[in-house]
Amino acid sequence: MARSLITIVSLVLVLGLVSCQSGTDRAPSIGEAFTGPAVLKIRSDIPLNSRVVATAKHGERLEILQQRRRFFRVRTASGAEGWTDERQLLAAQDMQKLKEFAERARQMPVQGQAIAFGELNVHTQPARQSPSVIQVKENEKVDVLMHASTPRNDVARKPLLPPPAKKAKTEEKKAAKEPPKYPPPPLPKPPGPPKNWLELSKTALPAEDLADADEEREKDEKPAADPKTVPMDDWSLVRTTSGETGWVLTRRLSMAIPDDVAQYAEGRRIVSYFSLGQVQDGDEKKNTWLWTTVNEGSNPYDFDSFRVFIWSLRRHRYETAYIERNLRGYSPVLLQEVTLGAPKGKSAAAPATYPGFALCVEKKDGRRYQRKYAFLTNVVRFAGEQACDAPVPQQNLSAPAPLKVASPQPQPPESFSRRARNRFRGLLRKWLGR
Repeated sequence: MARSLITIVSLVLVLGLVSCQSGTDRAPSIGEAFTGPAVLKIRSDIPLNSRVVATAKHGERLEILQQRRRFFRVRTASGAEGWTDERQLLAAQDMQKLKEFAERARQMPVQGQAIAFGELNVHTQPARQSPSVIQVKENEKVDVLMHASTPRNDVARKPLLPPPAKKAKTEEKKAAKEPPKYPPPPLPKPPGPPKNWLELSKTALPAEDLADADEEREKDEKPAADPKTVPMDDWSLVRTTSGETGWVLTRRLSMAIPDDVAQYAEGRRIVSYFSLGQVQDGDEKKNTWLWTTVNEGSNPYDFDSFRVFIWSLRRHRYETAYIERNLRGYSPVLLQEVTLGAPKGKSAAAPATYPGFALCVEKKDGRRYQRKYAFLTNVVRFAGEQACDAPVPQQNLSAPAPLKVASPQPQPPESFSRRARNRFRGLLRKWLGR
């Protein structure tokens, strides 16, 4: 036992001396990247069951040391080195785009609040394989800003490094081969055609064979079947209570409109909702609600109907004051003051301003118009329309920018001190059971 202890102590001392001698022996950096997820685990090796040697937070700068296919060995600011997946890294250009998009998202009008089903990952892009910047806790409320339907395809990154140059063929290989010293024997003559080759060359076929040939030809001439449709995912751009923005799967959210109104959804998905005012019913205050809904599934528009609910003081329940269906509507829906003139056929009166709302609808001619509606106590009236403003630009779904990685240089062989240090560390972990 004493001998083993002395051996371990000796190894520790030697390891310390070797570490001191090779403290400056670090792998050269060939590029930089930034952490994509909220927390990135950096492992000692490529397999996921490898030991975690360090963690990095979103936006933290990392040095790239080595590449193996889509995996990179990186070094953190604290000096820890390990491996991570390329898809979890962002370039400086990507970080700048995220900051710019976050600034635009802060100015977007809220389309309602939603509650998360369980823990929810918030992504940098409306794509499943994009990094998850933050995580929303179960039952936490978030502001919904907009929606987007995207194909369920991985947004692949452009190649980070150019393919290796092909080795030039040597002049010796290009040179023609010298003729052999002894030529091979001549080949035998090919056999001649059969005597009845003229009869065999005739193309006259029976009627049945000709019909079968026509059918085969028609099958070949038929257009190829349409490829299978790519499945789509519906995403929502959300903003957390701390002001951070990102994309989440819409099916993982539930709009936080009260249940006594949500029960009238009739299986449709509530896209947005707003309070147009309140009425007092005894000890309770009840909101007047405007909502937009859409059928389940992916659609090229945001909503296809909207409805206004008012609280009935006589029946003590919600009733429909106004509804429109079969629309092609686009977000955002805006609450604003609306100017409403006197109806046709009545004496002229000065236009008055009322609380109301505006929403963008596409007509049969393909053009989008912003329709305005005024809300008068419990009546909704159409107040006019005008061309819609330019839609809010969605986040670009192009491939992430290539990381700035230098051309790979031939790695120098490991020094004796580094090999000795790694060897002693392996033996030490084995003996100590770590």
